[in-house]
Amino acid sequence: MNLVSVIRHGRPASSWGDADQDPGLDPAGRAQAEAVAAQFLALPAEERPTRVVSSPLRRCRETAEPLAEALDVDIIIDPRVGEIPTPVGMSAADRPTWLRRAFGGQWQAVEGDLDYRAWAQSVEVALTDYPGAAVFSHFVVLNAAVAIATGREEVAVFRPDHCSITRFEVQAGHLRLETLGRESDSQVL
Repeated sequence: MNLVSVIRHGRPASSWGDADQDPGLDPAGRAQAEAVAAQFLALPAEERPTRVVSSPLRRCRETAEPLAEALDVDIIIDPRVGEIPTPVGMSAADRPTWLRRAFGGQWQAVEGDLDYRAWAQSVEVALTDYPGAAVFSHFVVLNAAVAIATGREEVAVFRPDHCSITRFEVQAGHLRLETLGRESDSQVL
């Protein structure tokens, strides 16, 4: 199967910008993780993921656990599908403001010491390594993948809801958007 499903993590116990930089899931997030696992298990066997991949961050690992347990597979931890890197020297308290500015612009204009357009392209490379997998990741990673797959330059091309599933086809080392995941109604990222 040449499809890769990318799932935004469930609702975390604290929001970005809070003191806890690696929160797990709150009760609603745990229920979302169970529900997304059930969605995959309801698919015909030949359409189910064969691997489960996760960002190293706790909220993603906890979201991936129910599916990995149901499929009886280990979770592959891949930092390449982790959060967007914060500029060197930026405090955790300044990260939310930086992210909000980034969300309003284009990849090549994101402030920082990295080439963030190249970072977005590296997300595509990482995801194409996992055809047939369910990859549990983050808002910005999903936006990077959709932007690259559709040729868009905006950082925020859509607002994936917690535990929404976005599917891509892997074609010759590139992503092609198959289906966009459910979007959030909330104005809070």
